[in-house]
Amino acid sequence: MSKAPHQPDPKATGDIGTLRALAPYLWPAGEWDIKTRVVLAMVCLALAKVTNVYAPIFYKHYIDGLSADVGVGVTLALGFVIAYGAATVGTEMFAQLRDALFAKVSQRAIRTVGLRIFRHLHALALRFHLERRTGGLSRVIERGTKGIERLLSFMLFNILPTLLEMVMVAAILWTLFNFWFAAVTLGTVIVYIFFTVVVTNWRLKFRKQMNQNDEAAYSKAVDSLLNYETVKYFGNEEHEARRFDVALRAYEKAAVRSQASLSLLNIGQGLIIAVGQIVIMVMAGRGVVAGAMTIGDVVLVNTYLMQLYRPLNFFGFVYREIKQSVIDMDSMFRLLDVEGEVTDRPGAGPLKLDEGRVAFRGVDFGYDPRRPILREVSFAVEPGKTVAIVGPTGAGKSTISRLLFRFYDVEAGAVLIDGQDIRDVTQESLRAAIGIVPQDTVLFNDTVFYNIAYGRPDATREDVEEAARMANIHDFVLGLPDGYQSMVGERGLKLSGGEKQRVAIARTILKRPRILLFDEATSALDTNTEREIQRNLDAVAKGRTTLVIAHRLSTVVNADEIIVLDRGTIAERGRHEALLAQGGMYAGLWKKQREAIESDSVNPPAAGPEPA
Repeated sequence: MSKAPHQPDPKATGDIGTLRALAPYLWPAGEWDIKTRVVLAMVCLALAKVTNVYAPIFYKHYIDGLSADVGVGVTLALGFVIAYGAATVGTEMFAQLRDALFAKVSQRAIRTVGLRIFRHLHALALRFHLERRTGGLSRVIERGTKGIERLLSFMLFNILPTLLEMVMVAAILWTLFNFWFAAVTLGTVIVYIFFTVVVTNWRLKFRKQMNQNDEAAYSKAVDSLLNYETVKYFGNEEHEARRFDVALRAYEKAAVRSQASLSLLNIGQGLIIAVGQIVIMVMAGRGVVAGAMTIGDVVLVNTYLMQLYRPLNFFGFVYREIKQSVIDMDSMFRLLDVEGEVTDRPGAGPLKLDEGRVAFRGVDFGYDPRRPILREVSFAVEPGKTVAIVGPTGAGKSTISRLLFRFYDVEAGAVLIDGQDIRDVTQESLRAAIGIVPQDTVLFNDTVFYNIAYGRPDATREDVEEAARMANIHDFVLGLPDGYQSMVGERGLKLSGGEKQRVAIARTILKRPRILLFDEATSALDTNTEREIQRNLDAVAKGRTTLVIAHRLSTVVNADEIIVLDRGTIAERGRHEALLAQGGMYAGLWKKQREAIESDSVNPPAAGPEPA
């Protein structure tokens, strides 16, 4: 997948690598509005700190003014207290302006990163998604995007301002008093930060364990709930609860350790701050006794200490959140490092459709190199013709459809459309030319209308209803309480298998592809409905190149050619009558299916509940 010019190729190797990966999103090339906001936010940040540091000076003069000659002291006190109030208001005003200006910067970064990762995940090969748990993957993305917001909030508006204020306060204390006031103040802060960083880094292993167990628990919960019916069929509620509790118990153990170590951290931080504050106040008290400092100076020093120590009280939390944010972002950015197994070649152009001829030439393929699935498979589907692929389970039939859609690339040989190797054209144009009705239809948790219109999102209502009629589902939809606006539920669970299949057929009809692929398209339908839809599919396929992957041989008797796969190789090929006459594998499969049908008609299965 190509990357936008302003976006990095993030090789998230530690904290620095993660921060470098984020930086271009905060300073995007060509987006001057965002850059201007960053600059203005930093100016407001600096002004907020300057006014915050000067406020105690005005307060000191106010205290000293009250101690001077009554007439002059009161006048001065009034002026300084007004200045102190103005500085306090200014600090808050500049801080709020900073937040308002930077809000668009941070939200734009979150949006851009999230969108890029979403697109990248869709660009990855099917193998990646089959090997990853969707629940765990969604948690990685969720924590990563939230981590960006936390990182920007704490680092830019807490750590950076505190460090700036610390330097300014040390310089003022050195200038107004002596080196030791600055040294003790800086020393206390440095010891505090060092202690916090060391202990927090030690504690992070507990936090990582919590995240891992949280992800595992969430994945198990999502997986179990998505397979609710299967759990009920086998009465395995307690089994699922035990699996979930294993992850929860591990999370509980890590969380207890994390909390205990947090208490240790807080005790140490409090001790360091207390020692530093005692030393500073003793020094200030000795200065007053010696006549070198005023009461206002003592107030000034104490106020500065309070201003510095207040944010430091949260430093452990802030540092921990920053570290956790970096960890979460690193996990998210690492998704961008996953190379797409199937990618468009440099200079790949759109597929040029002429007649729509599909050809497999000497194709070898295996999901695992140790277990080949297809070997030397060659056949062609001529324009406007129908070719059916049949064979026993595991023969490699559905693999044909995945290779045609280029979910995987062949290991040897080539798949051609109108003479063009599909590896030389863009995936977008390739998939736009093919329509599929898969064996396992999964619908979006949306309305019936949305799921049918997914085949062509800009289709009119009339087009959607016409496609539904051709798929023999229009009358059923009208009979639903909300018609086409009826929700189908998670993965379409509110519909029966046959109803879901007919929605998928309507969706493909609406797409109007030049090439059609039916992968067990009527496998979930009863015999009568299958015959009705088969007539509609025949009408839709007329004049189009059609590849049918079938288990029920009765659905392919009219195919122009039938290819029989056995253990990844073509065992037989020909028309229905010719294959029956050969008395080979196809004839044997046909005989078994006919006997099964006759057996069912003589001994029909017990009636069960109607599907929802």
